[in-house]
Amino acid sequence: MTTQVSSSTPTISPRNDLRGLAGEYPNYDGLGLAALIAGKQITPLELQAAVRQRVEALNPKLNALCHVFFEKAEAQIHGNLGTGPFHGVPFVLKDLSLSLSGTITSGGSRVWKNNIAMFDSTLVSRYKQAGLVIFGKSNSPEFGLTVTTESALFGPTRNPWNLERTTGGSSGGSAALVASRILPMAHGSDGGGSIRVPASCCGIFGLKPTRGRVPLGPSTFEGWNGCSHHHALTISVRDSAALLDASVGQELGSPFFSPKPARSFLDEIATDPGSLRIALVTASPTGVPLDPECKKATLNAAKLCESLGHKVEEAALPINNEVLRGAFFTILQVSLARMLDDASSILGRAVSPDDVETATWVMMQAGISISSVAYSRAIATMHQIGLTMAKFHQNYDVILSPTLSKPPVALGVLSLSQDPAVFGKNITEFMHSTSLYNVTGEPSMSVPLHWTPDGLPVGVMFSGRFGEDALLLRLAAQLEKAQSWANRKPQFS
Repeated sequence: MTTQVSSSTPTISPRNDLRGLAGEYPNYDGLGLAALIAGKQITPLELQAAVRQRVEALNPKLNALCHVFFEKAEAQIHGNLGTGPFHGVPFVLKDLSLSLSGTITSGGSRVWKNNIAMFDSTLVSRYKQAGLVIFGKSNSPEFGLTVTTESALFGPTRNPWNLERTTGGSSGGSAALVASRILPMAHGSDGGGSIRVPASCCGIFGLKPTRGRVPLGPSTFEGWNGCSHHHALTISVRDSAALLDASVGQELGSPFFSPKPARSFLDEIATDPGSLRIALVTASPTGVPLDPECKKATLNAAKLCESLGHKVEEAALPINNEVLRGAFFTILQVSLARMLDDASSILGRAVSPDDVETATWVMMQAGISISSVAYSRAIATMHQIGLTMAKFHQNYDVILSPTLSKPPVALGVLSLSQDPAVFGKNITEFMHSTSLYNVTGEPSMSVPLHWTPDGLPVGVMFSGRFGEDALLLRLAAQLEKAQSWANRKPQFS
């Protein structure tokens, strides 16, 4: 497996040379930085200062961060800094769902632009225990409702590989930070592809864990009826595994439960995955033609898997896409309508079209009009889709497919502030099958194995059985070793 710290990696510069430190730390992953801190080569404060310097240099071009609070991070370092595997490593939270006491979580919307948290979410507490130093919030589109990171509140986040292209979304702010090597890893959430889509667009690794693997409470235990799952975007597979180790465990009151890991995920990635039965699925579920580069990426990944001893077989998913989309969007629209109804009590008035973006308002109105019977039926449909895919997985260990139907598109194409009909058409042509694994709750990851001739990243998606996150991580580590991506960096950075 590729690691970011080795005998050939230069040591961090002397402590009085901040410019050298800022230039060298991007060569390390999170565990590598933690090892430097443990070896007293650098201190958490020195590392934080180097990150701040890189943020000030690059973020004005990327617009990846919407809230920055380095003073709060320094207070965390001086106070009760956790002693876990990422002791002293800088980190950011996506500006959606999670609460960090004393900071704003706006969800990329004017509705929540002054929403200051009074407590830490369970996951944030676990991040702190792991030793992570949280200094900011990354950009998200309004309520995570699209797969680009553009909002009326904060503007567009730009892709480090091409500043005119989307980072994907809704965890695109975090993806841009990681791709540009401002950070080795950053928090993300995934309700329909929102970790895997930006991982694909930005050329980094993104794992969506099994439903119930990572806690979401205590104020809200689920998003979109269990479709939303939290984890991170990373450069290295080992960082993803170690961060998952620090995050997992059922929390009191959670309605979801995932099987207990047999051992640590970090230990798992040192294990050969064996010969896996892999279903190769390239057909677009929407009937929209697959971009040749996305197809090439997927077929090349299949060949790579075969060269590693896996058995790859072409297959078709046993899912009616119209039924899937109908159930998924019913859940999404009803959840949005309820959330904005809750917001009205805080605002002291009903939410108006002036408070939210154009497509958001249309989705909210659709949610209000959905009957209780249709909503209940959507939940039942999701459960049946989960059963169908569980049966499919009896014959295959892993499903290999494109993460997206296109490479990163231009900014504006997927914005919520455009005509809803145009928005719907554009997002249908861009998406492939990421939301299926939010509906089923199965683990799924985007792996950066391909770049287009003009230098745009194209991810490939691997999805596994419910609860088998370890198997995906073992495969990811094998792919990382066979075709490393850590040294592929955008010229921008």
